[in-house]
Parts: sequence; structure tokens; C-alpha cells
Amino acid sequence: MKVAVCGSLNFTYEIQALAEDLRQRGFTVRIPLTSERILRGEVTLEQIKQEKNDGSIANRVIGYDAIRAYWEVIQSCDVILVANYEKNGVPNYIGGNSFLEMGFAHIANKKIFLLNDIPTMLYTDEIREMQPIVLKGDLSLIK
Repeated sequence: MKVAVCGSLNFTYEIQALAEDLRQRGFTVRIPLTSERILRGEVTLEQIKQEKNDGSIANRVIGYDAIRAYWEVIQSCDVILVANYEKNGVPNYIGGNSFLEMGFAHIANKKIFLLNDIPTMLYTDEIREMQPIVLKGDLSLIK
């Protein structure tokens, strides 16, 4: 089974650990493209955070056509796993890009797994409407 992991770039190292765990379980795993670049040392997480703070991240995303590229990754996978950890004081945070990727998966009839509970955010109802499967941290439930 092929799994596309989605989540905030702030969670890159947690996503890396999830991917390794999933690979050990026999899954083929894809992670966010910028996370791959961070892990290869092409850019640092600190640079990405600075670009987010000053608004220049859009230039990077546009240059890589990252949204469309990850849409293609999601299309090639069987399921998505959203790595939703605490961020900025929000438990189980799901940011804009991850929410968008959940929408892609939903429209493509892919199963959507959330690592942790559904967060309380402006779009909580929309997340619920996509009927994600909440794992409560238990990756063995991905089937």
C-alpha cells in the first residue's frame, strides 16, 4: 500500500519518523516535497520558517509548483496520513496545505487517516465531513 504523508513543514522530523515506521511495516511512503528537501540538506527548516514569517514561502511553492506536484503524489497513493501534532498552541493542528491535501484525497476517494484527533479550528466541520479515520497515534490501524 502506498501512503502519502501530509502535515506542516514544522513537523518534518516527526514526519520522517512516521515514514520510517510505516516503511518498516511494509508500506511505500511519500512525504511532503519540501520536507524531502529539508532532510536532504537543500534547505533548512529555519529557512522555511523564516520564509513563512516574511511571506516569501509562496515564491518557493510557486517555483516548485509544489501544490500541483503533491496532488500528483496523492493521486499515485492509496491513502493519506495527516501528521497532526500541536502547533502554535493548537492541539492536533491541521494547516491550510494539509487541509487542501485532505480535500484532494477526499475528491479522489482515498482513505484519509489522521494521526491524532480532529482539531478544533475554523474548518473542523469540513474536516469531519471528509470522514477521516482517527488513529490516536496507532499506525497499525492503517489498512
